[in-house]
Amino acid sequence: MRALQLLRPLVFPAVLLAALEIYARTAGASSDALAPPSAALQAFAAAFASTGEGSLWQATAFTLASAALGLLLGAGLGIGLGVALGLSRRAAQMSFLSVEVLRPIPSVALIPLAMLVFGFGLRMEVSVVAFATFWPMLVLAQAAARQVEPGLLEMAWGLGLSPLQRTVKIVLPAMVPRLFVALRLGVAIALVVAVTVEIAANPNGMGYAIMIAQQSMEPALMLAWLFWIGVVGYAINVGALRLQLWVARRMGVPAPVAREVVA
Repeated sequence: MRALQLLRPLVFPAVLLAALEIYARTAGASSDALAPPSAALQAFAAAFASTGEGSLWQATAFTLASAALGLLLGAGLGIGLGVALGLSRRAAQMSFLSVEVLRPIPSVALIPLAMLVFGFGLRMEVSVVAFATFWPMLVLAQAAARQVEPGLLEMAWGLGLSPLQRTVKIVLPAMVPRLFVALRLGVAIALVVAVTVEIAANPNGMGYAIMIAQQSMEPALMLAWLFWIGVVGYAINVGALRLQLWVARRMGVPAPVAREVVA
């Protein structure tokens, strides 16, 4: 029974891969733009075993480093400003227009400007990722700060805590569960934007590897890279879920409730 539960999520992917294999070997046999999953698996095995410049591991490391640095910068600024706006109604009202005007700007629209300022490379990609992750972190942190129990803030005032002490000792601990929801969203956005920047403009990372495979007319290698990006994203999400569950338990949340928090 346990084995059946573990295999059940694999049924649909297996059926989909089988259908793609059949289609690519029959209807798409005369096309250079299609490749069966079996060929993609062989291409992935070759890329997995390769080393040196431009290898799968080097491209993955560059993309993850760019996404992580951009998320760190965007989340740090977004959470800090979001907490300030969440605790101050006046500041939120004064900044409302600016936030609502700048927030809808697509992050990829900043690529030309980032290229002018930073050129190609890590700094350009990090700046675009930071912009993309800043806004969701800001909005969710602001909402989380507003939902902190007023009684906790009144107690902090009664104890004579400074604004910094109130934020560190009262507000942030109360916001942790909601901040992890924002962090999980930010992780997904950071990876997507990093790969998008590499496809559009930056000659590094996993996105650029997909472009090279497309220009070389190697659809099997393109599918292999898409599969690998999906695996990397899944692993990151699982890691974020486990970290959130661990933090919830450390905060004294019972196990059933902690699972609901990360759901």
